[in-house]
Amino acid sequence: MYVAMNRFKVVRDRTEAFEEVWRGRRTRLDEMPGFIAFHLLRGPEREDHVLYASHSLWIDEASFLAWTRSEQFRASHRNAGQNRDLYLGPPEFEGFTTILAEGQPIGRDA
Repeated sequence: MYVAMNRFKVVRDRTEAFEEVWRGRRTRLDEMPGFIAFHLLRGPEREDHVLYASHSLWIDEASFLAWTRSEQFRASHRNAGQNRDLYLGPPEFEGFTTILAEGQPIGRDA
């Protein structure tokens, strides 16, 4: 499994607007082979921002990379630049390949 994460430092008084952008966004992830699940996570509050992370699970890294080159990716990110005032800097991407897993598998029906 491959985990793709983006961390966002969202301006403290803009968190509601940030969450609305994500709620109203059509990702089309479900159209992609190898996609398992997506989560938007709210993290700790700091003096000037709230940390969020987008977290998507994929069968493998190749499936994630295919997503980044797809029409679905371009369509879902088309308006991303319109919300720069919500962030302190650009998102920080982190990708991870699973080495060890325990518990129930996570899938579309979970």
